[in-house]
Formats: sequence, C-alpha cells, structure tokens
Amino acid sequence: MEKLLFSHSYFMRLDPKQWATGQPYPPLATIGAAALMREQGFTVSLFDTMFEEDAESVMLHLTAQRPDFFIVYDDGFNYLTKMCLTNMREAAFRMIQLARAQGCVVIVSSSDSTDHFDSYLQKGADFVLLGEGEETLLELVTAIRDGREDFTQINGLAWKQNGLPVRTAARKVMKDLDHLPLPAWDLVDIEQYRKIWMQHNGYFSLNISTTRGCPFKCNWCAKPIYGNRYNARSPAHVIREIKMLKERYNFDHIWMCDDIFGLKPGWVNEFADLVEQENLRFKFKIQSRADLLLQENYVSALARAGCENSWMGAESGSQKILDAMDKGTTVEQIAEATHLLRQHGIRPSFFIQFGYPGETKEDITKTIRMINHLVPDSLGISVSYPLPGTVFYDRVKADLKEKTNWTDSDELRLMFHNTYPPAFYKQLHRYVHRSYGWHLALRQMRQLLLRPARSTKQNLRLAASILYQLPAAIIARQRLKKLEHEH
Repeated sequence: MEKLLFSHSYFMRLDPKQWATGQPYPPLATIGAAALMREQGFTVSLFDTMFEEDAESVMLHLTAQRPDFFIVYDDGFNYLTKMCLTNMREAAFRMIQLARAQGCVVIVSSSDSTDHFDSYLQKGADFVLLGEGEETLLELVTAIRDGREDFTQINGLAWKQNGLPVRTAARKVMKDLDHLPLPAWDLVDIEQYRKIWMQHNGYFSLNISTTRGCPFKCNWCAKPIYGNRYNARSPAHVIREIKMLKERYNFDHIWMCDDIFGLKPGWVNEFADLVEQENLRFKFKIQSRADLLLQENYVSALARAGCENSWMGAESGSQKILDAMDKGTTVEQIAEATHLLRQHGIRPSFFIQFGYPGETKEDITKTIRMINHLVPDSLGISVSYPLPGTVFYDRVKADLKEKTNWTDSDELRLMFHNTYPPAFYKQLHRYVHRSYGWHLALRQMRQLLLRPARSTKQNLRLAASILYQLPAAIIARQRLKKLEHEH
C-alpha cells in the first residue's frame, strides 16, 4: 500500500508579521486532499510546516516514515499562500530536493507552481498539479501505482518528458463539492494551534471553506487554483463539518475563508436556519463585497447565523481607481454596506490597497478620508501586488525585472514604476494605520461618553490610546510629506 506524506510550503516563522500576530490556521486544502486519498485506500500522513523552523525539519519525517510519495499541497484557501512569497518558495524548493534525495516521487500543487511549473520541475519535482488538484492527484498516484508511464490523458498535469517540461489540457473545476470527504482534521496537531491562538488572542479559531472560486473580474485578482467559477457546498454539508469540529475541538470562532461568502441566492438564509435548528453557538468572520452586503436579507441572515465581522474589499475611496480595477462597486456602496452591517451588529472591516497604476495624490487623499469617515472596525492595508494571469500583471510586467514577489507578507514593496517611489508607499502604510488608529480611538471615546454604562477595560484602553495615536499620526504624516517632496 503506497504511503503518501503530505506537506505545504507555508512556514509561519518565515513570515515575522504573521508569527507575531499569532493567528495560524491549519492547511485546509492540504488535509482536504489527504482525506480524499485516504478514502481511496492510500496511507496518508502530514508534515505540517506551520510552526517549523525551516525546511530541513522535513528530514525527520522522511527518514522515519519512508513515504513513496512526498506531496507539497499548498492551502489555496489561505490568501497568504496565494501571494507566493519567496521565503516559502525557497522552502518548497528545499523540501523537494530533500524528498527527491530520499527516493520519493515528488508532487507539487500550489498557486505558485501552477504559474511557474517549469521552475518547480527544474528544482526536482516529478510532477506539478495545475489548478484544482484533488482529482488530478488521485489519477496520477493511481497511474503510478499501477505501473503506467503515459500521463498524457491526465488533465491538469505538468512533468518533464525527454528533459523538457510538458503539460496537459486544463482540468475543469469540480462542481459537486459535497462529494468530497471532510478534511482529515485528525492529521493536525490542533492543540498546538489552540495554544498559539489563546496566548495571542484569548480565543481559538478554526477555518472552513464553503465555496470555491469567485465569478467577479477584479483585474488584479489571481485565481490559478479555483478560477472564475463559483461552486458551493450545501449548507447541510457545512453544518455537518461545524458540528464535528465543535464536538471534537470545541472552537470559539470560525474564519469562513471563501473569497466570497454566501453568494448563491438563499444560501446564507438556509445556513442560518440550520444553525438555529441545531442550536449551534459560535461566531465567525467572512469576506464579501460591498454590493452583496447591501442585500438586507443577506445581512440579517448573517447576523442570525452568528457572523461578527465582515471583511469587504473596499480597496479605494476613489471611484476612478475602483473603475480602473474593474471592481464593479462604488464608493457609495462601501458606505452603505458599512452602515447596514453596523445596524445588524456586524463589525465592518476593510481591505485597502494603495499604489494601483494611475493613482494620484488626490486618489490617496480620498481613500484616507473614506477610512477616517467610516472608521471600519479593522483595517488591512496593502500595496498593489501583481500576480501572473491578471490584467494588472500584464500592464506592469515590463517593470518586474529585479523582483516579482515579496519575501514575506510585511515587505509591502511596490515592484513597478508609479506616481511615487516604493519608500513613499511603505511610509503611507504606516501613516494611514496611525491616522486610522487615532480616529478609531476618537470614535470609541465618543461612544463611551454617550453610553458610559457599557464601558469595559478593552474599550477604555482603546479610547485612551488617542493619547499616543494622535502624536504618532502627526509624526508619520510629517515623514510622508518629506518623502513626497523629495520625490
């Protein structure tokens, strides 16, 4: 019976910002693929790199288990893996070399390897799964087990033939997601995850995927794994997994890690009905869009199900930039969605990106004003990041000569020519966070004055932070202006 050792290339210790935040999530796609292979009779195990020091630590597992196959199967549901950080790429290359030296058949599945399969084959991978990988993996391992050497009929595959990389036709994405087994959660050291969460955050969160893909056409968004098709698990199938996780691991919170949660008409309402019927009690956060959040029944059903936080891709406070991105939303919708979420007790959070081609000082100012006016409950700021397969990438690829990927998620380097140099956008990130922190503290102070009976240690501490947030914002702004004038 063939032994399969699964792994992934995200080493949280190699991403200092994320390590300090202390919010690790198990590699969902990895344990999903492992569950499918185990269901088909293969012996599976997991080398979870999340808390490991470096790629060399894989050797302990390779020598102890002596697997026939070593499978680097990245978690395509986690945005950090979609960024294709070079720290993680180098770690993947090293694990490939070590596994190959131990005589394993090495298979890789990730956003980065789908875009750069020739590089992974050159580093020693025997096969690269292109796009959604479960069915391709099953067909490939079965063919190798049966002694077949012709892989040309397996869609979604790349390998070397006569020393040159070859690839087969693209595989269509799966539609019936309920047909897949639940992820192999038992392979994960859940208590290690719980410990980190409790130490840094005081609660324990797990991740669940209810859908695959996104049908919207934002021209900077890469979708090498699940594509533009949108396929959903049934609410009953999701509830089954939540009940199992609650009984087995007693989580406090769930991150619904879909690109767009509950887009299918009626899905969220049915999900909320089942949550109530099963008497489940948990909080969760989602990712959504401003226009989708304007549907009253959608937001009320989210609240009924236990949603406490909705992240929306606000991106910019300039309509010119939103239109240039092919975002399909308006600045007015962002404001309306923010107010509607708050009316239903859901915290609105914004993803913002600066540095999109054509963005001027006026556009930047509009974005800052929007943030400080709406004061979302959480804020994630990035710099426009070109990934292969996007319209945005094609526009700027001539500039991507020295560097095409960040080293870690906090690098935030602008990698193409724009209105301002990279140092300006790095300082802009600092200033906007400081300015937002000041306005968030000011908002909390006003709420305490209006409702002093609702004061807690946490919101008193937030209100008091205005004493250092305001001077910090002033200093950050002065430094930003200096960089602007130097340019």
